[in-house]
Amino acid sequence: MSDYAEPIERLIDEFRKLPGIGSKSAQRLAYSLLRRPREDAERLSSAIMAVKERIRYCSRCNNFSDRDPCEYCSSTRRSNDTICVVEEPYDIVAIERTREYHGRYHVLHGVLSPINGIGPEDLKLKNLLERLREGDVREVILATNPNVEGEATAIYIAKLLNPIGVKVSRIALGIPVGSDLEYADEVTMSKALEYRHEI
Repeated sequence: MSDYAEPIERLIDEFRKLPGIGSKSAQRLAYSLLRRPREDAERLSSAIMAVKERIRYCSRCNNFSDRDPCEYCSSTRRSNDTICVVEEPYDIVAIERTREYHGRYHVLHGVLSPINGIGPEDLKLKNLLERLREGDVREVILATNPNVEGEATAIYIAKLLNPIGVKVSRIALGIPVGSDLEYADEVTMSKALEYRHEI
């Protein structure tokens, strides 16, 4: 016998399928929805369905968008000579918050992970190569995460792009601003020293 009524159990199970949501969080979300007015649940349901019906991949950069091309690809204020390659669409948001980058983007929708059965054919690389053949791009910035899979993906893409003749760079890695050196692990410290710059 279940501890919950069947509809609550179903809702908890659906929440548990989301990344980063464990059993306790799923339970809290379900009970929070139960306590809210029906209109809140209808708005949530409507927002979920709108995303599923209206959001699609941008045909140029693979970002999620409600139009094609997306706002970054269609903007006349962005530079065509750089493309920043990221793992997921939400990585674009992190870069945009800096207000420092004004080029184009390319979203891979994943990283190489042989242990999980993800190879180069599973990443969205084909249209990146097509964009580079157009000849406008002078630099590709690889902004994958600084973990094993992100590093392997960056190295793979760099080797893939080097014969094309475009400059390939990697985002700097190292000690985060506001942290103490004593807490840095050896890999982070090594990267911080490797990517040092003159001041």
